[in-house]
Amino acid sequence: MARRQEQESARREISEVGPGILRMELPIRMPGLGHVNMYALLDDEGAAVVDPGMPGPATWKAIVDRLRQADLKVKDVHTVVVTHSHPDHFGGAARLAREAGAKVVAHRSFRFGPLGPGADDAAEVSVDDLAAQRDGDGGGDAASDEGARKAQSNAMRKWSGTTPWGGKSPRPPLRVRLKWRAARFFGGAFVPEINKLVSHGDVLRLAGREFFVMHTPGHTEDHICLHDPEEKIFLAGDHVLPSITPHISGLTHAPDPLDSFFESLDLVAATPDVKQVLPAHGHPFSDLKERAEAIKRHHDERLEKVKGIGRALGPSTVEAFSQKLFHPRSWGSMAESETFAHLEHLLHAGKAERSSGPDGVFLYETG
Repeated sequence: MARRQEQESARREISEVGPGILRMELPIRMPGLGHVNMYALLDDEGAAVVDPGMPGPATWKAIVDRLRQADLKVKDVHTVVVTHSHPDHFGGAARLAREAGAKVVAHRSFRFGPLGPGADDAAEVSVDDLAAQRDGDGGGDAASDEGARKAQSNAMRKWSGTTPWGGKSPRPPLRVRLKWRAARFFGGAFVPEINKLVSHGDVLRLAGREFFVMHTPGHTEDHICLHDPEEKIFLAGDHVLPSITPHISGLTHAPDPLDSFFESLDLVAATPDVKQVLPAHGHPFSDLKERAEAIKRHHDERLEKVKGIGRALGPSTVEAFSQKLFHPRSWGSMAESETFAHLEHLLHAGKAERSSGPDGVFLYETG
C-alpha cells in the first residue's frame, strides 16, 4: 500500500494555496502522521497563522524558518488560530503569544489535559490508518506487526482510573508527559491562554477578508473549521482529511460523539462556495462534499460490522468487540475507544442494548 499523503515528511518549501494564504509544513512525530500544515494568512499588519505545530525547539526552528521564507519575522504574527485542542495544532501558540504578543483564538470549549472522562489527548488518526501506515511501510511479517503494536502502545499508554466501559484510559507516552511536566515546572507552559473565544457563526477578519467560524465537534469537542466564501476556501483542520480519517474517541462529554461527528460532516458537506479545502495534514483538495460523504460511508460500514459481531458474540464487552473488529496489532485502549464510540451510537439509535456484568463492566448486545 502506498504511503498516505498525511504521513509524508514536512518539506521546507512554502507554497501559496490561496490569495494571501501560504502553506507551511511543520515536522511532527506522531503515529500515522509526518507533518502538520501551518497556514499563514497575510494582511497589511503581518500575518495570522493557523495550527502552529507541536511544542518544542524543533517545531519552533521550523516556524521561524518558514516565516523567514515569506519575509516575515516572529513579531509579525499578530494572531494564532487553533482549530482544536491537540498539541500538534497549538504547540507553538504560547510562544508566539509570548514573543510576538499574538492573540490566540480557539473555540470557547477549548481544553487540554487529563480532565476526567473527556481526556483522550494522544489520538489523532484512526486505528485503521495506524495499521495502514504499517502496511505502507512494507510490513507484513511478525516483527513488523510487533513493531506496530509497540508503537501504538507507546503512543496510547494508560491513565490511572477506568473508562466508562471498564478498561483503562489512554494517555500520551511517558517522554511526552515528562516534557509537559518539566515545561510547567520551569514556567514555560506550552498550553496557550486563549484570549479570543469563538463560537459557531462568529466572523474573523483574516487575510483582509471575512472567515466564518464553523463548530465541528467529533474528532474533538472543540474543533472548528473556517470558511472564506469570498475566495471559496475552507480551512478544515482535522475534521476532513484527504486520505485518512481522524480518531473518534468514546472518551468525550458528548453522549454520542460519533453522531456529533456525522452532524458536523453533514454541515460542512452542505457548505456552499467551496473550491479549495486546506487540511491540517496532507495536501489541499477540492471536493469537500464527496470527501465528507466518503468518511461517513466508512463509519457506516464500521457500524454494520459492529452489529454483525454482536449477533455472533451475544452480550459482550467493548474489549471483546474491539478484538473482533481490529487486527491483533491494533488491540488496546485506542481500538477500544473507537469501538465504544460506535457501540454508543448504535445504543442511542436503538440498534443495541447495554447492560452491566457482575463486575460492573458494560455488556453490549446488537439485534
